[in-house]
Amino acid sequence: MAPSPDPSISAAPAPPLESGADDAPEGASEHALPRRVPASQPHEPLRIASYNIHRCVGVDGHRNVSRIVNVIRELGCDTVGVQEVDSQPGPHSDSRQLEFIARATGMQAIPGSTIIRHDRSYGNALLTTRKILAVRQHDLSFRGYEPRGALEVDLDVAGSLIRVFVMHLGLWPSERRFQMRIVLRVLRELSPDQPVVVLGDINEWLPIGRPLRWLHGLLGTPPRLRTFPVWAPIFALDRVWVRPRGSLLDMCVHRSKLSSVASDHFPVKAVVAPEAVPLRERTRS
Repeated sequence: MAPSPDPSISAAPAPPLESGADDAPEGASEHALPRRVPASQPHEPLRIASYNIHRCVGVDGHRNVSRIVNVIRELGCDTVGVQEVDSQPGPHSDSRQLEFIARATGMQAIPGSTIIRHDRSYGNALLTTRKILAVRQHDLSFRGYEPRGALEVDLDVAGSLIRVFVMHLGLWPSERRFQMRIVLRVLRELSPDQPVVVLGDINEWLPIGRPLRWLHGLLGTPPRLRTFPVWAPIFALDRVWVRPRGSLLDMCVHRSKLSSVASDHFPVKAVVAPEAVPLRERTRS
């Protein structure tokens, strides 16, 4: 399991996006979008997205972090769970992807790295403009397969605590069943009244997979939105569950000219109304 992240990470001023052929993709230009993601207002609902950024490698085979930054700006969300974030030393300012994305969007970055080697890290992360109350990580690694994990973050949304889980499950059925059992155990420890958002790349290609059915049974069945692959989206790999279900105000896939090339996944986003669970009534520290 990766070391616990520092939830006090602050956002630095946004750096200029690098110019060049790869940094001027089709779609919205950097000047057509706000330089930073607008700060969330205390009374506003949670606007949250899940996005597998595929190491910032687009469908054209080019690694371009600036495109991912601009897709995140397009989303208009105050909180984004991302998967496949690859940060490593390099000659360019965007080599450390998570740091670059956080600076460019003005969001706080909470790393949930599942692979750490020397000065390279890879895995999940949460970007947010909300107040961070607590951060936990769960090791979902199974046997000798790629290390996996889930990031659990408590956010203050309009004075209520919403618990957000960001995860990326494995490629093999037995692996996903093992991982989902861990996630379900954590969720069942919470009070049934605790507002929860569970999101990520679940890697379930068919709607009848047991991990999906198990989580549907606990949190309800959300809309099944096709996000993969971007050139012919037929699989609903990227999911968002919300509890209570009545707090889900909207959910959609973000399809744009830019998001069609920036990664092999489309992002999926949701609007969630905060429920009245005061912060003083946190169910678990």
